[in-house]
Amino acid sequence: MAQMCLVGSFHQHRKWLLYAEADDPETYAITGAAMEVHRELGPGYLESVYQEALAIEFGLRGIPHQLEVLLVVYYKEQKLSGTFRADFICFGSVVVELKAQPLLTRIDEGRVINYLKTTGHHKAMLVNFGAESLQYKRRVR
Repeated sequence: MAQMCLVGSFHQHRKWLLYAEADDPETYAITGAAMEVHRELGPGYLESVYQEALAIEFGLRGIPHQLEVLLVVYYKEQKLSGTFRADFICFGSVVVELKAQPLLTRIDEGRVINYLKTTGHHKAMLVNFGAESLQYKRRVR
């Protein structure tokens, strides 16, 4: 069984854990595709550029994905007017949120948690193309 670890103050929330990439071929494949996009483009573009490039890379690698997935929130079986859009859902179960900014924030991580709660999926990735080196975090619920 994979060893779970907690890192930093945000990660001390008990329901959300980092998990080992080697134990998950799906997030490993997503990370590899994101690294290739970052290697080709580098930092400095808008998020939409990275999203389009990553969709192409997913296709080249045979990674099943949906783009700009509308996520609806319900309260007591009633649809709320507020919705979210996940940048990608890959393999039918991994939420992928993209950023193109100097650093990831707690707000970015909170958004990923909202997406997991809304979809009922158990895995998510937060990927930031805006730094000199690709930044990515995996989450499991």
